[in-house]
Amino acid sequence: MSSEFDLAGLAASAREFWTPGPEVIIVGLLLWLLLRRTLKPDSRPILRHAGIFMVICLMLQTVATLAWLLDMTAVADGLREAALVGFGAALIRLLGLLVFRAALHAVGIEVARIVEDIAVTVGYVIWAMVRLRYAGVELSHLVTTSAMITAVLAFAMQDTLGNILGGLAIQLDHSVEIGDWVVVDNIAGRVVDITWRHTKIATRNGEKVVVPNSVLMKTKFLVIGTYGGAAKAWRRILQLNVPLEHTPERVQAAIMAMFGEAEIANVAREPAPSCVLLDFGPGYGRYAVRYWLTDPAADDPTDSAVRIHVLAALKRAGMALALPTETRHIVAEDGALEQDRNAIELRHRQAVLGQVDLLRHLTEEEIAQLAANLSFSPFSRGDIITRQGNAGDWLYIIDQGEVDVFAERDGKRRHLSTLAAGSIFGEMGLLTGAIRQATVVAKGPVDCYRLDKHGIESILHGRPEIAEHMARILADRTAELGRAREDLDSEARAKVTSDGGASILERMRGYFRL
Repeated sequence: MSSEFDLAGLAASAREFWTPGPEVIIVGLLLWLLLRRTLKPDSRPILRHAGIFMVICLMLQTVATLAWLLDMTAVADGLREAALVGFGAALIRLLGLLVFRAALHAVGIEVARIVEDIAVTVGYVIWAMVRLRYAGVELSHLVTTSAMITAVLAFAMQDTLGNILGGLAIQLDHSVEIGDWVVVDNIAGRVVDITWRHTKIATRNGEKVVVPNSVLMKTKFLVIGTYGGAAKAWRRILQLNVPLEHTPERVQAAIMAMFGEAEIANVAREPAPSCVLLDFGPGYGRYAVRYWLTDPAADDPTDSAVRIHVLAALKRAGMALALPTETRHIVAEDGALEQDRNAIELRHRQAVLGQVDLLRHLTEEEIAQLAANLSFSPFSRGDIITRQGNAGDWLYIIDQGEVDVFAERDGKRRHLSTLAAGSIFGEMGLLTGAIRQATVVAKGPVDCYRLDKHGIESILHGRPEIAEHMARILADRTAELGRAREDLDSEARAKVTSDGGASILERMRGYFRL
């Protein structure tokens, strides 16, 4: 009976000594479980550390209770105070996670980590002052006696304090926010975190750059994509030189036409691209091609794509980039070499023309005559070579590459076919003057030869019977296009071919006055 009474007394004494109370432990456990279900994966390590720290503090409290029961009062009080301070700090950390990373995130508010860190640190300080007060320490005396120590620490930690104040200033004036693209000392990247000490920037090279907040406050830096306070667009400027023999109007028209027709990834339609004449050099004009980049992470690839499109557009317009001028004394080259080059190019053009079914009834002399009238026309990926509804009295012969053919209706595109090397398109415009029946887009780099009306007109006048063969082929190709558009059956296609041949022939005779 006596032993039972002693055991009950020990349990009562242990309960009286034990802190924190059961309700506080239960609240901490429930809070930890709630956060475990709601926090994002990148915050889980902090939650895990806080949980482990709480368990350690409870174990320390258990040891303190055992010491108390063994009449080790001084040791028990010290261990209990340490456990209580640690458990309170863990609860403050959990409350910080609940407020800043769970509650605010749930309502769509993203707060920089520096705000959370400062709030949690203030909570730690207040909790420490409360425990000191309960321990009988007079805080006013403590502050007075530690004034000199505080001054020394402040002097020694002036860089750290500068980083903290810099981080606060950044948050208050919103000069830099998480997700912004910035350029600091020729380092470009996206801000991924702002802490009490530094700002983390992820570069396009897979690097993480850590910039002290005090440096950001003292150094000029660029924040990309704040134009008009709307979309995150970044204006890029590419310079090029074009000989003065080409008027600025022609150069600008060729480049702007390219932007209007080409589909280049990451190039914004609004604000619209522009091309301006910057300056004059020895025999050339310096132009600036300006466009807005929608994804700052793809600056170099997009610049390269724009340069490729600009170069192709200038070549199509019969212009080239200006090269540095220099004087060299060399031996004159034999004119036979140039003739050989021209002969090789002419034979290649004749071989390309020989693959075209529409021209199979032409003689070798007539093919050679057409080859001399071809003009080289390169295109880049995404270039619209012909647009449905536009006029054009020429056709294209694909030498290298592929193009996609689309039908457009109500602002939507439907893919009809893909044409490879040796194919032609635009023949109805060449032979009848009809408007384009489809939109043709370069699938990749494409080299074409362009044949204009005047290049074939003399041949048709010399042999008008060729027009009959061409009309039948055109009728069949028209039926193919119609079947792709409307899914015509074989009977309907045959009717279109028979009816269309005579109609096309009459249009050709009227167009060329045969």
